[in-house]
Amino acid sequence: MLRPVPRPAGLFDQVVARLRQQITSGAWPVGSRIPTEPELVRQLGVARNTVREALRALAHNGLLDIRHGSGTYVVATSELAGVMRRRFAAAGPGDTADVRDALEVAAAGLAARRRTEEDLRELDGLLERGAGAAFHRAVVAASHNEVLITLYADLTQLAPPCCASHPDPRGDHARLLSAIRASAPRAAGTEAAAHTSDGRPAIV
Repeated sequence: MLRPVPRPAGLFDQVVARLRQQITSGAWPVGSRIPTEPELVRQLGVARNTVREALRALAHNGLLDIRHGSGTYVVATSELAGVMRRRFAAAGPGDTADVRDALEVAAAGLAARRRTEEDLRELDGLLERGAGAAFHRAVVAASHNEVLITLYADLTQLAPPCCASHPDPRGDHARLLSAIRASAPRAAGTEAAAHTSDGRPAIV
């Protein structure tokens, strides 16, 4: 539920910020339809024109898709992800997956150098629970490279990490985690590369 926006100068910017927060926080996840204009007007306590212009601004930045007759949908959680979505709209699924996989390999090597004990505990827990995509994200987070983490988060909105087609994702994850725990960047990169290659579904 959104709080009413106070009335001082910069009202439009405040409305944009409130709506963006709903998107970036995950309150409105990618793919979801957001509340209607009248509902947003009621929640925020501002004029309909202000809400409409804020929605248009976020659509222009690539976070929302306004579909007349259907509603307004979240399509990205950041401006960078929105730019990627537009720029790579014509790219094949294999192209974005190639870049995602390259980022995962780089992240695995960095994680082996930079991981903390807290990172290892997080990865151990995810491995135990069999959390595939979350395990991939945690490996990237353990790289402690903010640029790589941001690029990966935005790119995986186009090509989500997926282990469903892999014959033994848990075994691969265990071997990758062992290499990260041993601070062996080359081995970690090799394990990540093997995992992404084996888990890639055939593209025809």
